[in-house]
Amino acid sequence: MRHVYECPMRWADLDLLGHVNNVVYADYLQEARVDMLRVHARGPATGALAEALLVVSNQLTYVEPLLFDTRPVFIECWVTEVRAATATLAYEVYRERDGERTVYLRASTVLTPYVFAEERPRRFTPEERAGLEAYLEPVEVEPTPYGEPVHHELGHYPVRVRFSDVDIYGHVNNVKYFEYFQEGRVAVMTRLLEQAPGVERQSVVVAQQDIEYKRPMLFRSEPYDLWTWVSHVGRRSVILEGEIRDPGAPDRLLARGRFVLVFFDTTTGRSTEPSPQLRELYASLV
Repeated sequence: MRHVYECPMRWADLDLLGHVNNVVYADYLQEARVDMLRVHARGPATGALAEALLVVSNQLTYVEPLLFDTRPVFIECWVTEVRAATATLAYEVYRERDGERTVYLRASTVLTPYVFAEERPRRFTPEERAGLEAYLEPVEVEPTPYGEPVHHELGHYPVRVRFSDVDIYGHVNNVKYFEYFQEGRVAVMTRLLEQAPGVERQSVVVAQQDIEYKRPMLFRSEPYDLWTWVSHVGRRSVILEGEIRDPGAPDRLLARGRFVLVFFDTTTGRSTEPSPQLRELYASLV
C-alpha cells in the first residue's frame, strides 16, 4: 500500500529558471515521510518512529521540471525494504490531469531507528516492523557508484552551520546537506569560469543527487571542510562528487555525495552539449 501526501508549494521554492529548486525536493520528501509515519500513523509505535529515525542516505532522480502552482503537488510514499536496523522508503512526486500522471521526481531514502540520547542506532521493534511492512512493496535499489576522493584548493568550500540548520536533537537536518553540497558546486564552478574568462557560461540542471550520511554534523562556530571535484565529463553532462569532513579530525568522513548535472539550453528547454572549451575546463578537475 502506498501513502499519498498533498504537499503545498511555496513561491520561495523556485530557482532562477522558475523550476522548483533541486534542494527543495528533499524537504518535500521529508514532509511526506513524516505525514505517513506520524499524522497517519498505523499505531503508537509507528507514530513515534517519525521522531526517532536517522537518515542514512538519499537518492533523488529528477524526471521533469516542476513549476509553481497554487494546487498542491502529490507525493506517493511507500516502503521497499525492512531489515533489522534499516528501512528503505521510496517516493514519487507527481501531478495528475485528465487521468494522466506527470512524474517530476523519483527517490529513495534509507533510514535507521536511532537513540538520540545515546547517539547510537538500534533495531526496529516488532511493532515498528509491522507498521512499516503495511506499506511494503519490495524493489531493489542500486547502490551509488562513488569514486575516490580528490582534494584540491579550487574545490574547497568552508561550510558554516547556521543555528536554523539544526534539528531538536542538535544534528544538522538531512535536507541541509543538499544546500551545503549545492553551495560547494556553485563555488567550484564559479572559480573554474573565473580562471578562464573567455569560456562562455552554460546553464545546468541537476538530474541526479545521491547523499550518504556517515556521522552527524553539529552546530558550532568553526566551519567544516567540503571538497568538490569532477569525476566524469560526458557528452551532455558532468558528474561532480563531494565530501564533508571535520578539519579537526580529517580522517573522519561526515557525508559524501554524487551529483549528475546536465547542460541545459534555456531557450529550447532541452539538454545541450557544452562547448569544447567548457568540457576541457571541467575535464581539468577529473
